[in-house]
Amino acid sequence: MKRAKILSSQYSMATIDKLASQIKSYYRKKNMRAVFQIGAHSKIIIISQAPGKKVDETGIPWNDASGKKLKEWLGVTDREFYNPEIFSIMPMDFCYPGKGPKGDLPPRPECAEKWHGKILKNIEGTPMKLLIGKYAIDYYLGEKKKETITETVKHYKEYLPEFFPLIHPSPRNIGWQKKNPWFEKEAVKLLQKTISKLLEE
Repeated sequence: MKRAKILSSQYSMATIDKLASQIKSYYRKKNMRAVFQIGAHSKIIIISQAPGKKVDETGIPWNDASGKKLKEWLGVTDREFYNPEIFSIMPMDFCYPGKGPKGDLPPRPECAEKWHGKILKNIEGTPMKLLIGKYAIDYYLGEKKKETITETVKHYKEYLPEFFPLIHPSPRNIGWQKKNPWFEKEAVKLLQKTISKLLEE
């Protein structure tokens, strides 16, 4: 993979690695496992909700059925997906929030408030941000989002090139995908084209 520009020394891996260590240490002291991936020169930032139980156990981001589907949507290999020079993975909550009565609990808001800004300041340029699911969309789009997540995702072109809102690739959303065939036919197709172009830069 070729890089068309010279990487700025202002955004060094040493600095971002130090920040990553601080984050992991902060949650380790709380007996929690922070699962994320950040790179100083990432082209794309994946912002989702929170790691699930399997991801928490392995410590590997998106190491589950949802991750498999997401990689298919992106049209990338595991090697590309887990390369921090291509993708940063920055959930709304870095740690597994635990189980609730209807599935996993929602991400704790303090995580994004404490760390996201610090991470973004240490990533070069303005990488495209994939906003996956309601929590990421609400946080980053705010008043710019539509009334429903479906309408927001359907109008994804309005938020490009900085943001690309997506439904969560969870198996639980298979029904939603069947009801909205335009998503894979149009949105995913453009997403793959956009990612492919970014990988060539």
